[in-house]
Amino acid sequence: MSTPSPADLPIRRLTLRDLPACADLSESRGWLRDEHKWSFLLTAGNGYGIDDPAGGLVAACVVTPYGPPGRTELAAIGMVLVAERHERQGIGRRLMRHVLSTAGTTPLTLYATENGRPLYEKVGFKAIGSAETVSGTFQQEEGPARITTRAATAEDLPRILRLDGEVFGADRTPVITRLPAFTDHLCVAEDRGELIGYAGAWPNTDTQVVGPLIARDTETAKALVSFLATRTDRPLRTDIDVRHAELLAWLKQRGLASVSVQAVMAHGTPELPGDWTRRFAPLTVAAG
Repeated sequence: MSTPSPADLPIRRLTLRDLPACADLSESRGWLRDEHKWSFLLTAGNGYGIDDPAGGLVAACVVTPYGPPGRTELAAIGMVLVAERHERQGIGRRLMRHVLSTAGTTPLTLYATENGRPLYEKVGFKAIGSAETVSGTFQQEEGPARITTRAATAEDLPRILRLDGEVFGADRTPVITRLPAFTDHLCVAEDRGELIGYAGAWPNTDTQVVGPLIARDTETAKALVSFLATRTDRPLRTDIDVRHAELLAWLKQRGLASVSVQAVMAHGTPELPGDWTRRFAPLTVAAG
C-alpha cells in the first residue's frame, strides 16, 4: 500500500494531547519547544494540524478568536509551522486556506517573518504595520518612580478586562482571564485610583517575555516594564509596535537590542480595531 501524499492528508483540530508533537515540530524548525505557550494557545484558541503517517505532525497552526460569546470579531493566527521534510509541497498554503475557509468573513491578523510573508501574501494577507523584537538584560533607571505600579490582584481583573477591550478593540476575556496562570507576573499602573495600564511577563525558556503591554502613554509603559524587570533575573524580550519609537529607543538605552522586525498583516480588514496608541506590545506574536 502506498503512503498518501501529505498534500492529501486530512486537517484536524489539535488538542492538548498533541502538545508534545507541537513542541517537537517547533524544535525541528529551530524554534524553542515552547510547551508553556503551546499549552496556553491550544487552550485559549483552536489548533489545526496534519498528522504525519510516520509519526508526529506534518504541519500545525493556532487560531485565537476574539469577541463576545458566540460572535468572533477578530482572530489571530500563529505558530504556523511545516516540517522541513515536507516544505515546498503547498502544505502551508493548504493549511492557511483551511483557516480562511473556517473563518469565513471574520477579519484575521498575524505577525510574519520575512520567510513567512510570501505565503501569507499569496492567500490575501496585506502588511499593515510592523513590530520590532528586542531582547537583553534590562538596566534599571535610578530615581523615584513617577507612575504608581503594583502587582495585580484578583480584584483588578474586571478593570483589566474593561481596559483591554477598549484598547484592543475586541473582547479577549478567554485569554485575559488565563493571564494570572500563564504569566509569572501581572502588574497594573494607576493614577488616583484609575487603571491606566497593565502588563504581564511570562517564561520563554531563558527569557521573560513582556506582553501584553497596554498603557495610557509611553511613561506608563516604561513604568510597567521597569516593575516587571525588578521581578526577574532573566533577560527581557518583547515585541514593540514600531510606531512607539520613543519606547523602543528607551528599551535599547536600557540594554535591550534589536532581534528582528516582523510585519503585522491582516486579511479582511484594512486596519486592526482599537487604539494602537495605548497598545505597545502583544501578549505574544502568536496570539496578538
